Amino acid sequence: MNVLVTGANGQLGNEMRIISRSSLDKYIFTDVNQVEGLETTYLDITDLDAIRQMVKDNDINAIVNCAAWTNVDGAEDPEKYALVEKLNATAPENLAKAMKEVDGWLVQISTDYVFGKEPYNTPCKEDQKGTPTGVYGATKLLGEQKIIATGCKYIIIRTAWLYSEFGKNFCKTMLNLTATKPQLKVVFDQCGTPTYAWDLATAIIAALKNPVEGIYHYSNEGVCSWFDFTKMIAEYSGQTECDVQPCHSNEFPSPVTRPSYSVLDKTKIKETFGIKIPYWTDSLKKCIANLKK
Repeated sequence: MNVLVTGANGQLGNEMRIISRSSLDKYIFTDVNQVEGLETTYLDITDLDAIRQMVKDNDINAIVNCAAWTNVDGAEDPEKYALVEKLNATAPENLAKAMKEVDGWLVQISTDYVFGKEPYNTPCKEDQKGTPTGVYGATKLLGEQKIIATGCKYIIIRTAWLYSEFGKNFCKTMLNLTATKPQLKVVFDQCGTPTYAWDLATAIIAALKNPVEGIYHYSNEGVCSWFDFTKMIAEYSGQTECDVQPCHSNEFPSPVTRPSYSVLDKTKIKETFGIKIPYWTDSLKKCIANLKK
């Protein structure tokens, strides 16, 4: 199988690079940004003709779309809305159209932020109605709908709280802050589950071996607040001198209301693809150990 990965220089794309080295499939990594030391082919996924040409030239059988607008607060800027929708909805639709034309598969990475408006306290299932609270979640949900409407073969994986050794993410930010600040306040009234990008990449590759169409949920196992997540980051990195305190979300004003509970039910992806999902603290230990190397 020939697999095209978009957004290859981001967190998930970089983990896909590492895992693909041991795969028998051929992977082509694309991005609009070039990073020194990484072999990356330029591809603008808002350009349907460019996608079609890339698919034709490389006989692509599947696309894994790791590219997106992910700045949740920044998406609320009215001047940015058109761009956010283009990246999160129109571009995935382009990829879906290109795959439909060659009877290939599209793996789209979506988000827990498609939920949030309705109050609930049980893990979200795939068939639960999307109720996004902001532009980011709304455009990602629209992207899902546009993919399905093309009639292509698709696997949509919603994930949450993604972190890794690469790029900017909550884990790396808190590693820095707990090492440099005497005290830190972190919200405890938003609960979900961290997801180690390496684990998600492993799940994607497992799904591509025997693809079954549908929407799936993937995060690590367990549940925590951002406060709990920070406490474990500090503990595993040995930054115990920082006094980490819980606080309410309203102490950090934001242009968008984030989901207060967005734990994802992973039953479907585990049963469909025979995936065993690691507990979130076990994966966090691995990531921090890698960052320390």
